[in-house]
Amino acid sequence: MAAPERTVRDLTGLLNLAGHVLSNRLAAALADIDLSPRMQCVLVHAMEEERTQIELAALADLDKTTMVSTVDELERRGLAERKPSPTDRRARLIVVTAEGRRAAAEGRRIVDRIHASALAGVSDPDAFATALTTLAEAARGPGPQPIRRSRGR
Repeated sequence: MAAPERTVRDLTGLLNLAGHVLSNRLAAALADIDLSPRMQCVLVHAMEEERTQIELAALADLDKTTMVSTVDELERRGLAERKPSPTDRRARLIVVTAEGRRAAAEGRRIVDRIHASALAGVSDPDAFATALTTLAEAARGPGPQPIRRSRGR
């Protein structure tokens, strides 16, 4: 028996492959300045405004353990520091050092170059980015919920 005929392109497969390729290119390019995409993301978000480690983890889509190890590495390299929050003694603010600001600026140039290269073959980059944003925002919603079946009592 033949496989069912596809009526719509495999968007999931294409997005997964494109994301994988782009992530690998970005990681390789940032490695040239000894940063990971995760470190770059945390540095940039920490520079935007005063943020706690938990707020940065949410923005960077990192779990707590990964966030802690990322900030540990940024601190070890002298790129960021943890400071007590003046409003919540349990929270720590992540403050980017002068060296971290320089690294983030160089990282931003690399990220922009990689993204521009990826969009070079797209006829309408703004429309493409808008479509991806719409898709990503829809994915963050509650989505379909599993059906709970009664136990037959």
